[in-house]
Amino acid sequence: MVAERDLMQTDLPFVNAPWLQAYFTPPERHSVEMREVLRLSDELATEVLEADHIVIATPVYNYNVPAALKAWVDHVVRKGVTLGHDGKGLVVGKKVTVLLASGGVYTQGSPIQDRDLATQYLRMILGVIGITDVGVIAAGGAKAVDLGEVGRDAFLDRFQAEIEAEAA
Repeated sequence: MVAERDLMQTDLPFVNAPWLQAYFTPPERHSVEMREVLRLSDELATEVLEADHIVIATPVYNYNVPAALKAWVDHVVRKGVTLGHDGKGLVVGKKVTVLLASGGVYTQGSPIQDRDLATQYLRMILGVIGITDVGVIAAGGAKAVDLGEVGRDAFLDRFQAEIEAEAA
């Protein structure tokens, strides 16, 4: 089974005071409103727990992940659900492939590789919930497509071997 979640098409609210109140209230004391506030978060966490292989495809904005992906992370990293009360991740035995498209090139050897906050952040936060098998395909230089210097298909062809290796 393949489940697809387009975060740009999901009405994904940012964590706010009512969400935090519901999150920190023991489930047996949840009101109907609290359960509704956490409903989407529960659904997102369940998707992660049920997946064998998760693919995160994202652009890089100002060296990091877009707000929608950060909001997804905030809904998925849940004590007692994906993160144990002892601080150990509960999402084990999963593989994640991250497909990053960025205007700049931040891979090893690049003079700006230290600006690659997106990869560092995603590896760290996935590790927090227990996912350590994380492959990253960094499609740097994507601005060349926007500038018309290279066609989209030709640009993507450069990464096909990496994508196939991650899918195996």
